[in-house]
Order: sequence, then structure tokens, then C-alpha cells
Amino acid sequence: MTESIHILHTNDLHSHLEHWPRIRRWLLAEQAKWRQLGATVVTLDIGDAMDRVHPLTEATDGRANVALFNQIGYDAVTIGNNEGIGNSQAQLNQLYDQANFDVVLANLQDRETGQQPKWAMRTKIITTAAGTRIALFGLTAPYLSTYRPNGWEPKLAQQVLPGLLAELTGKADVLVLLSHLGLDVDKWLAKNYPALTVIIGSHTHHLLVNGLLVGDSLLAAAGRYGQYIGHITLTIDDQHQVQTERASVVKTRDLPVATGDAAEIAGYRRSGHQQLKRQKIATLPQTLTTQPIGNSPQMQLALHAVAQTAGTDVVLLNTGIFLAPFKKGILTADDLHKALPHSMHLLRVQLHGYDIWRLVQEIEKTRLFLRHFKLHGLGFRGKLFGDMVYQGLHWDPAERTVTWCGQPLEPERIYTLAAVDTYLYFPFFPTIEIMGATEVLFPGVLRNAIADYLKSNELK
Repeated sequence: MTESIHILHTNDLHSHLEHWPRIRRWLLAEQAKWRQLGATVVTLDIGDAMDRVHPLTEATDGRANVALFNQIGYDAVTIGNNEGIGNSQAQLNQLYDQANFDVVLANLQDRETGQQPKWAMRTKIITTAAGTRIALFGLTAPYLSTYRPNGWEPKLAQQVLPGLLAELTGKADVLVLLSHLGLDVDKWLAKNYPALTVIIGSHTHHLLVNGLLVGDSLLAAAGRYGQYIGHITLTIDDQHQVQTERASVVKTRDLPVATGDAAEIAGYRRSGHQQLKRQKIATLPQTLTTQPIGNSPQMQLALHAVAQTAGTDVVLLNTGIFLAPFKKGILTADDLHKALPHSMHLLRVQLHGYDIWRLVQEIEKTRLFLRHFKLHGLGFRGKLFGDMVYQGLHWDPAERTVTWCGQPLEPERIYTLAAVDTYLYFPFFPTIEIMGATEVLFPGVLRNAIADYLKSNELK
């Protein structure tokens, strides 16, 4: 006698709620269909469900996304870096307060207490009607440089998996890893930990249309943005061993659209904008415009705000960060979000004088190229990189010299400047990563720094 287990999964939705009505209908229909046939159904999400680019996510700190997940009856989810780093520690500690599903996460601890987050389970075991024990556990991308200043201590997969597998020995028949680690890591895990029955992947937005068998492990993944939904089918014998395994995906846009979908989707965005509009930031005496090349009133405000938050005199920013001007009159959180919807954290960098000179050389060498460079990856960070603007630095192209707040650079002196974390992750300015002592600042992102500055400084 065999039994069937159906694992339905989503990943990397990134608040693309335009797909949510069809995803919801399909998941609920599949759950009902297979359960009516006597099969076990397990529904999972593999992280990055939320993204603050969406106004509703921003307005509710992701709680609206949790409320939508509550419509499905997920058995477990894990977190991605958008949940873990896109929220302050306090926000993440409250994110799942109203969830009707479990969060499984085994590689994140509170830095202060060393304890597992109160909102997460290390493992979860589901026992089917036939007695098969399914163990669920999650791992998220261990970004040390950003999790640590946010109050968390992430662990590498190889640091926690041996202990997890030892704990589950004799307690589970099917091991399912919810992996927000990326495809290359998933392949490595499958080769080195063959006890893993299924690895459901995410983070690198890869799509495995029919899955991928690596050793004894089945890898599955459903792309990004809700464009696909995953379906894994396991056939289990009467000894609770896997007989067959199959992975497939459903293309969301091929699913039928129902009356009311468009209104529902528009309602999510409208609700977010309405909530953000109720948050007044400041009253501007004049419109602050931006321009694609060089300084501008809006850029000047941003430079001052970053300097205040980071506690530095020198700041570097690119003009592409702005998507809209700040108009005269009342400025709301919605106006800030429309202009700066991306989750760019501030970056504080310490460099020796000779490395500052080299960094400016890198910037000037790539300046014309970057003005028209289209940004992709690392989440939404604007459309074009644009032009680099300095506060407190001056570059003399004829003499090839750099001055710091009007003074010549001292080669051996250590200087501190501020920027946004994009420059640490993108490859254009390698001196920052290679030679800099870097600190990503938490909590808050660039728009929060501007809001704080406007609340504490009256513009004239």
C-alpha cells in the first residue's frame, strides 16, 4: 500500500501582489482536490514573501503580507533576507504575531541572548495519516555584514545541518529543507548531505521546471515574483520510504483570471498609499527637484540627511536613487516612498587617505559609464545608477588630487565617509569592500534618514 504526499510551494514573491488572487485560488483548489482523494498536502513558502517596494508592505511593515498568507493555510514558511534584513529586529520580532502558520528557521539567533527567535521553530514534524513523518526545517541566506548590525547572528548551513540531521535521526522519514540559500548552495548541500529528501530552493530566483535530482535529493524551485507555483509529488511505500519523486511548476499567468481580481490588486496598492499618506513628515517651503547629472536641491537634502544619520562630514550618493521630486507643501511618508521605494541601508566606511584617493579614481573612471547603467539584482535599487555626487570631497582632474573638507588628503590618516550599501555590493568601487572597514547601519533605510532629518531640521 502506498501513499501520496503533495508539497505545494511558493518563493520570492517580493510583494508582487498582482499574482496573489490566482495563486490563492490555485493553492486552495489543489489542497482541496488532493485531500479529497486521501492524499497528504503540505503547503510551504521559502522566503522573501515581502518587499518594502510595495506601499502596503511598507505601510504595515509586512503584516499585510502575513494576513494574505493566513488565507492559504501554509504549514510552514521560512524567511528570506527581505524579512530578515528589510525589517528592524523589533519589526521582525512582531511580524508573525498574527500568523496562523509556523515559521521554521534553524540558522538565526539573537546576538544578545544567543537564543532562537521566539517566532521561529527549529524543526517541525508532520505525521501523515499513514504514519509517515515529514520533517520541515528552514535556512536563510547568512549575510553576516547585515544581519549582525541588525541584532542577529546568522549561521552557515554547514554549521547547523549536522546537528539538525542528528536530532532528526529516527524521528523523521522524509526530510524537507526550505532553503533560502540559492541554487549553488542547494546543489552543494545535496552532494554533502544525502539524507535530505527534498530541497526547495529560492533566493537566486531560479526556476526548476521539472526539478533536479542531485544524488539522492530532489531539488525544486519556482522562480520569482509569483510567476510560478511549485508542486512536488512523493510516493511513499508502507515502510515510509520514498518510492518516486516528481517536481513540476504551474505558470501563474496561465491560470484563469476572475472577476474582481483587478480591483483586489489595485486595492492593495491603494490601501498602502492611503496609510502612508496619513503619516506627515514635514512641510516643504518649495519643491525639491533632482537632476540626472550633478547636485540638486533634493540631492543636497539627501546628502545632509545621510551625514547627520551616519555622523560623517563626507557623503557619496548617486542621482539614480530618486524616482520622483519632493513637492512643495506637506511631505508624507507616501511621498518619500514614491521617491525612494528601495531598501538601501546607509553604509559607513573607514579608509586610509591613499585608499580614499583610489576610491575617487574608481568613481571618476566609471562616472560616464554609470550615468546610463541600468540597475539589476539585489532587489530594486532604482532604474539607472546615474551620476555620483560628493559632499565634502573635491576631485581635481588636472592635478589628480583629492581634498577632504577643503584639506589635502593625508595618506596614512584614517577617514570616515558615508554612502549607501549598494556601493558595497556592486563591483564598481572595489576599494570599499577590499580596503574599507564597513558598517551597514540599522535600523532604517535611506528614506528613514531623510525623514528623520526633515523632522529635526527646518528647511528654508
